[in-house]
Amino acid sequence: PAGMRLRFLADANLDQDIVVGLWRRQPAVDFALPQHHLAEGAEDLEVLAIAAGMDAVLVTHDARTMPFHFAAFLQSSPSPGVILVPRLLPIALAIEELLLIWEASSPEDWVNHFRRLPL
Repeated sequence: PAGMRLRFLADANLDQDIVVGLWRRQPAVDFALPQHHLAEGAEDLEVLAIAAGMDAVLVTHDARTMPFHFAAFLQSSPSPGVILVPRLLPIALAIEELLLIWEASSPEDWVNHFRRLPL
């Protein structure tokens, strides 16, 4: 529904310092941790399905396989979206970008989109 806030789900490979830093800046951000939602070693398609079930934008460092699997996932299901955080992007910048995304966009803006930070 309109007016709802984005939810994020951290992929298992995401540096959780990003999540903690984002919570420090804005405690209201709904950022689910992988250890609470993803099985150890879950495959990309499974992770995308779980994120979709949670209506959460997946946040990942996985530039190697996730773009391909995201495209494959869209063949059969819509996705709340994926945000790729390059490993070399400074954590402080990743936090700023995610905070801006959370503050300035709605879930509808991200459906079926794959975006790389910085935007």
